Amino acid sequence: MSNAVKKTGVKKVVLAYSGGLDTSAIIPWLKETYDNCEIVAFCADVGQGEEELVGLTEKALASGASECHIIDLKEEFVADYIYPTIATGAIYEGTYLLGTSMARPIIAKAQVEVARKVGADAVCHGCTGKGNDQVRFEGCFAALAPDLKVIAPWREWEMRSREDLLAYLAERNIKTSASATKIYSRDANAWHISHEGGELEDPWNEPSKGVWTLTVAPEDAPNEPEYVSLAIKNGRVTHVNDEALSPYAALMKLNDIAGKHGVGRIDITENRLVGMKSRGCYETPGGTVMFAGLRAIEELVLDKTSRTWREQIAGQMSHLVYDGRWFTPLCKSLIAASESLAESVNGDVVIKLYKGQATAVKKRSPNSLYSESFATFGEDDVYDQKHAEGFIRLYSLASRIRALNTK
Repeated sequence: MSNAVKKTGVKKVVLAYSGGLDTSAIIPWLKETYDNCEIVAFCADVGQGEEELVGLTEKALASGASECHIIDLKEEFVADYIYPTIATGAIYEGTYLLGTSMARPIIAKAQVEVARKVGADAVCHGCTGKGNDQVRFEGCFAALAPDLKVIAPWREWEMRSREDLLAYLAERNIKTSASATKIYSRDANAWHISHEGGELEDPWNEPSKGVWTLTVAPEDAPNEPEYVSLAIKNGRVTHVNDEALSPYAALMKLNDIAGKHGVGRIDITENRLVGMKSRGCYETPGGTVMFAGLRAIEELVLDKTSRTWREQIAGQMSHLVYDGRWFTPLCKSLIAASESLAESVNGDVVIKLYKGQATAVKKRSPNSLYSESFATFGEDDVYDQKHAEGFIRLYSLASRIRALNTK
């Protein structure tokens, strides 16, 4: 590699750096590939855990970076990306709560901001050419900084496997905590953690206990249920068990509570944007509770047509977020529509946590459209059942006329 003719045209590049195997190899590769290129490492703290950040700056500098920027985005991530997304009801392919997808736009945005700050002329990511993340990052770069060159090493270098990367680093005496025995590919943030690779590549294999890290197995969860209360205002969780909390703090508290009950596990085979299917296991304990709470209040306050519209928003939003189109007019429009509906999504809900399930068992709202006096099966003096006859006759009029025309 070092004997090859070096590329020119890039003087300073900002790398999205995690300290993992891929990005540890990218720093020396950039220096060997691009002539006179300065590498600035950038890490977004989106709640992946303090242990992931310890010694990160020292590691980046030892690998050849000139500096390392670690940006705390935890509160902004939950408040401005997670909360607006879950208010729409977005779930990709019916099960995936978009944990990795939601984090990419805020990371890409912060990366661009660092690039502007240090005067870089390029940005770089460690996404593979098989995955969704390359599209998500580069879609954001295109929307926010189309003038910056994008470098994607996995689409350029000759290395093709984890073993290749380990050998590359060993040849250069660059230390890494990665090893050939760490078989799972994981991505963590405040909302969730994903697991791919290893035994999961065969969909006939049941995930072993070694896969899961945030939640206990439902069969090992407590034999007694736990109840957690949420206060919701304008489609956002504001209190957990009567305690006022910031969006990030609320999520962290619910992660801890729900994880103990095995809540939030899914095992799916999803359709990647690039065309192939992939199998992943995801853990979203606190998010699953929040989602259940929002939907419960919506059941009280949204009329039939409003709820249908919100479901349509959810379907479009799930694909938009998954496909990396956050910084688009459509995304802005969908969020605005959802926020309009969420103006009435206010109230309190109690979620029962038991053996992997999060079930709303109590709900109330000052905006509730539910009226016991109308809905009761007992005697009432507010609803004349005779009125239903005329309604049904008009409602089914087209069917009646069609039937008459066929005689």
